[in-house]
Amino acid sequence: MVEIHVYGKLRKYVTPNRAGQDKVIRISPEPDDTIASILEKVEIPVEEIYSIFLNAKLLAAKSGMARWIGYQQARTDIFDWDLEIPINTGDRLGLFGRDMAALVV
Repeated sequence: MVEIHVYGKLRKYVTPNRAGQDKVIRISPEPDDTIASILEKVEIPVEEIYSIFLNAKLLAAKSGMARWIGYQQARTDIFDWDLEIPINTGDRLGLFGRDMAALVV
């Protein structure tokens, strides 16, 4: 199971049958799934995401301030929004919408 924690206005993409009150989407990944394909399956548009954390490490962000705060990074270039990254059972995504930018920068 992959857990997708959504924050801010991205919560509108969580349907009642996909999550409880904690606003976590749980989905079983297929062997060839990537972050991009998982987001497509749960119908969350990448354009509405401001920051993505993968297993508590910053993967992608619209602002460079996050690195100055000292977040651990999942990769060197946080401005790289290529999400064709394999995702596996046990992984956790944290998705922050544009309305939550101040909390992650």
